[in-house]
Amino acid sequence: MSTSRAVQVQDGQAHDDGALDRLFARANPRVLDRIEQVLIAVLWVGLLYRVAGSLNGYAPLVLISETAVMIFVLIRRPTTNISLRLGDWLLAIAATAAPLMIQPGLDMFPAIAPLGVALVLFGNVVQGLAKLSLRRSFGIAPANRGIKADGLYRFVRHPMYAGYLAVHIGVMILMPSPINLVIYAIGWWAQILRLQAEEALLSQDPAYVAFKQKTRYRLVPGVF
Repeated sequence: MSTSRAVQVQDGQAHDDGALDRLFARANPRVLDRIEQVLIAVLWVGLLYRVAGSLNGYAPLVLISETAVMIFVLIRRPTTNISLRLGDWLLAIAATAAPLMIQPGLDMFPAIAPLGVALVLFGNVVQGLAKLSLRRSFGIAPANRGIKADGLYRFVRHPMYAGYLAVHIGVMILMPSPINLVIYAIGWWAQILRLQAEEALLSQDPAYVAFKQKTRYRLVPGVF
């Protein structure tokens, strides 16, 4: 392929991506909210079915975090100040859907199972407190549902995601498998990109800019 042809293909792809974004931007945010809610509920039912049939006694622990996600998705407050970029929505859905697709396999390392349980419980406390701070301002796609700077938000800008990270590491200890590793790897790749997209949207608000200056780290104090 010639250089000029490659440039034309890249330009065409960019044009197509822009067209998709413009088409998606015409969608009604409230309709997108409802579609997202149905998707999460369906995936949660599938997870519940797999947990019920699992021989791993720790499997029910997986439901704590994911049930909280589903409940808050269903009761959240709608907003129109939300990203209408197709890529942002795909990342948000991938990051949220991945943990709901975990396969509750056998406990392969019983000696360190207490560490896994401790991480799952600790992570759920953290993400639960963060959700209570947000109340109905919780959401999946990047949106400005109000700036929160108290509670756990004094330590990191995204304590809920920090809680998820602890939970997911704990789950991997309790039910390790190649497929779960791939699921979480994809989920956290999308989660980090989602976090960055969320911050790009929120940084349009001067209150969030001030919050970033006060709370330096995004996810793990001293690390990221």
